[in-house]
Order: sequence, then structure tokens, then C-alpha cells
Amino acid sequence: MEGPSDRSLVLRTRQGDDEAYGDLVSRHQTPVFNVCYRLMGERREAEDMSQEAFIRAYERLATFDVERPFGPWIRRVATNLCLNRIKKSKPVQFHLDDEFDEPVETHNPGPEGQRIRVEREIEIRSAILELPPHYRAAIELRHFQDLTYTEIAETLDIPMSDVKSHLYRARRELAERLNVNGE
Repeated sequence: MEGPSDRSLVLRTRQGDDEAYGDLVSRHQTPVFNVCYRLMGERREAEDMSQEAFIRAYERLATFDVERPFGPWIRRVATNLCLNRIKKSKPVQFHLDDEFDEPVETHNPGPEGQRIRVEREIEIRSAILELPPHYRAAIELRHFQDLTYTEIAETLDIPMSDVKSHLYRARRELAERLNVNGE
């Protein structure tokens, strides 16, 4: 058995069952952390932002529409917190946390192939971190969280045309940064 649904956990939390909220946090902490990490670029900052997202969500749980999925909502809370933090702070040098952000092996191409692939993944992650925050958020939500354009528009509270524009420009900047065209 899978356990209680997110909906039932939210309803139990609203009735004062804090353990139910702990179950929601456990269920969604990895995707929320991943959003924060990809947007903030630093593990400690991502941990802080993840924790803050769950605190904010708990405080606003009464406003959550239980007919909608909890996962996209909590990721939206996290995304908005990160974007607000980025807007308020000075530009930061991002450092990748190699211990945490190890790529997952899907096959074993040998040591040299693995080294090349890992270097390319680090290069891509670094290029994403150099994007303006709104482009970075669009890339994160589309390509790492697999949200639809409509869900991205809702999450970022922007028109669909802006989602398309952000994704187009972000991809173009990434291609330039990564010299995809072999220049």
C-alpha cells in the first residue's frame, strides 16, 4: 500500500495533525530541494530555502486548494522564495557541490567516457547557474521538473507568452555559452 494521499495528509494537517505534515515534507523534500539547489546553486542556501518553503507552505496551508496536487504547489512556493531571494541579493558566485550533485549513472561507458560526461554535466549546470534568474527558473521547471508550459505560467505567475519567450531565450543563451554549434 502506498500510504495516504497528499490530499488526506493536507486535510489531517489542517485538523492539527503535525505528523501528517511531516509525512508531506518527507514525501516532497527531495524535489523541493532540487528546485532550490538548481536555482540557488549552493547546497546550504538550497537547504535554507527548502526549509523556508515548507514553513511558508505550512503557514498558508489553509489557502491550498485540496482539489489540486500538492507537489506543484510546494515547488511553486520554493521557486518563488528562491527567485525573491535572488532578486534581493547581490550577484553571487555559484559553486557546485560535487559531493551532493553527482550525476546518476545510467550506463558504464568506461572511465574516460564517464569523466567526459561528468565534465560536460558540470559545464551545463554551471551555464544554467549563469542564466538570469527568470530564465533559470523556466529551464528548471520545464526540463528538470517536467512541468507543462501552463504549469510554468501558473508557477511563475506570468503569461504563457513569457514562458515561451523565457525558455527560447534561456536555451539560446545556453547554446551560446556551451558553444553547441561548434564555434
